[in-house]
Amino acid sequence: MTLTRFAPSPTGLLHTGHGYAAMVAHRLARERGGCFRLRFEDIDSTRVREEFYTAIEEDLLWLGLAWDGVAVRQSEGMEAYQHALARLQEAGVAYPCFCTRREIEEEIARMASAPHGPEGALYPGTCRNLSHDERAERIASGLNPAWRLDASAAASQTGSLTFTDRRFGEQVVDPSLLGDVVLARKDIGTAYHLAVVTDDASQEITIVTRGEDLLPSTHVHRTLQALLGLKEPEYLHHPLITDDQGRRLAKRDHDRSIRSLRESGTSVEEIFASFPSCVEYPTPN
Repeated sequence: MTLTRFAPSPTGLLHTGHGYAAMVAHRLARERGGCFRLRFEDIDSTRVREEFYTAIEEDLLWLGLAWDGVAVRQSEGMEAYQHALARLQEAGVAYPCFCTRREIEEEIARMASAPHGPEGALYPGTCRNLSHDERAERIASGLNPAWRLDASAAASQTGSLTFTDRRFGEQVVDPSLLGDVVLARKDIGTAYHLAVVTDDASQEITIVTRGEDLLPSTHVHRTLQALLGLKEPEYLHHPLITDDQGRRLAKRDHDRSIRSLRESGTSVEEIFASFPSCVEYPTPN
């Protein structure tokens, strides 16, 4: 059975980019007699607002994008994330990082040729080579570390990997594309990459649909799936909805929010008609 999901963060109102992402996932499931799940990515509690859970659900229903079952909240799955992190720690592919954001920026500035990826400068690996005793001493002193993926060690364990995207075809995984990404933040005990992989496996998602800006992240996610022994889903990285200057929409673009369009009298049909179409995946009517 085809299972898809839409996973917004309840930190603001949905804009038309979110609407497009939800529509693609919803239609892909419905045209195959499958299920469409709603999952709130709300682990960053400092930015989450309770009213946005309701607003997102109302906007989805107005768009005709009803979900199956009960909406899931990531914030209720911390035990699963901790279990996954522990497995990576035991496998020797996760290490504690004590660096502050400023220290990382200063270290990159000092480097003659800092490593870069598609999203900018990569973590320079400052804490990767700390000895076991140094790590233990810092933790014992009360320092609370973040945990990072050791991309090189992970690659050694997984060997060659690929993933299949319905738009871009088969992709060869580069575990180092985003460097040693954060698996668990200091303040909340997990982070996006670890949480999303754990959740997609738990919900048995068969096709992960999301914007093409997250294509680099899938290299990390496929690596984590292999390390954790999780089933590999298919992927569909769709185009992004942009503004008149070609910039990706953000939640601060209130005039492009689904709510503002509703209030201005724009119809669902008009919103769907503005979306891009592509033969590789379901398109608006």
